[in-house]
Amino acid sequence: MDRQVTALLCRTSDRGPQAAQGTRELAELIDARVVGSPGAPRSSSWDDDLRDSRGCLLEAGGQVDDALDAGRAPILLAGECSISVATLPVVVRHHPDARVLWLDAHADFNTPATTASGYLGGMCLAGACGLWDSGFGAGLDPARVIMHGVRELDAGERVALDRCGVYRLEQPVQLEGMTLFVHVDLDVLDPDVLPASFPVPGGMSAQALRDLLAAVVELATVVGAQITSPAPGHGDVAAAAIAPLLT
Repeated sequence: MDRQVTALLCRTSDRGPQAAQGTRELAELIDARVVGSPGAPRSSSWDDDLRDSRGCLLEAGGQVDDALDAGRAPILLAGECSISVATLPVVVRHHPDARVLWLDAHADFNTPATTASGYLGGMCLAGACGLWDSGFGAGLDPARVIMHGVRELDAGERVALDRCGVYRLEQPVQLEGMTLFVHVDLDVLDPDVLPASFPVPGGMSAQALRDLLAAVVELATVVGAQITSPAPGHGDVAAAAIAPLLT
């Protein structure tokens, strides 16, 4: 399937400049089309960010929608996982049978009732799964989410993940024959490999991520992907790790 590779620079919940800087750098390395311009980073509550980034989130969902309408696989780069509130409902609408492979140091499964940080990026998957109303729709069955690399969970997230039936990937062979949309937050890598805004020790090596994605592409039908949290000065590491999604 042809790929539509797009980098989204506009602000969603960016609390520092590194998200947009890293996204632009990675976009140049993989020859992605760049859309939007960075907004001023700031620490805001989830509801303020949801309101203020509405245009950017609509653009994220629109990029995925346009690619899938054209029969192409969207590959979307962005600074923050917050785009998931808008992108994943679009994927499910086009591919009701798709599962989401969530490669991330965090589950991003908080809700307004459970979040301690008030960070929109930490609530985005739960929004796409309908645990709270983001205003961008839902439709993703949590039981169709497959997590790998998650190693930091809040108490409320643990309860919600267990209740909703989200499960962990043990071996890539589990993915054989599935239709997948792949989410890669680059903080799934160890912070010694690629620095992150919210670093969690014990992550993957770049080679391990590359090998996993190579197996995913071979075993499953990948209908698209999103890559978030690139770090400035580490675009070459990120590009090498995600290369199987681009070929």
